[in-house]
Amino acid sequence: MRNTKAFKEAVAQTLTELAHRGVTLAPSTVEDTIEKNINTVAERLRIQVRSAWRYFDAKATADHLAQSLSSYEESSSEKGVGQAPMPPIDNPELALILAGVPDSLAQTGGDLYAVIVNVAVNAWMADHIHGEDGCAGCDGSRGPAGHDWESRMRTITEVQPNISKWFDRDVWTRAVNDAGYTVTRR
Repeated sequence: MRNTKAFKEAVAQTLTELAHRGVTLAPSTVEDTIEKNINTVAERLRIQVRSAWRYFDAKATADHLAQSLSSYEESSSEKGVGQAPMPPIDNPELALILAGVPDSLAQTGGDLYAVIVNVAVNAWMADHIHGEDGCAGCDGSRGPAGHDWESRMRTITEVQPNISKWFDRDVWTRAVNDAGYTVTRR
């Protein structure tokens, strides 16, 4: 379905309608929604997918997507969900994770998925480290610093003394560029 002219036109029309509403969504989100909707129409009406296109309305799809996004944002803000709290700028563990991105890019040959997984795992571990005092499964798993979070932060700071530089976007971007990569929007 995704390789058809009708599908490509539907995505383009829907993205245009979303832009008129001031809503930005990833094209893949719009594609997934349209594919799901067309398949649902075909299934419910017991017609072929190519016949279901006559029921497609880019404006209605854009309205639905915009309304869903708005509802999500409203419900999230009501519950205090949204932007995660940032640790202090001088947090050694966050600096270590940020510093690892350029190296990870170089090691993986620019495999962004592998880099993101590495960052996510390190971030998850950092959060776990912070609250692992009660974790029986972590006994002996932290090396010489053990479960002492403060000791672990001191150890990281000793290994990477200038941690604050990694919180400077320009320094980080230069490090990524020095690794031979750049992130640009298409």
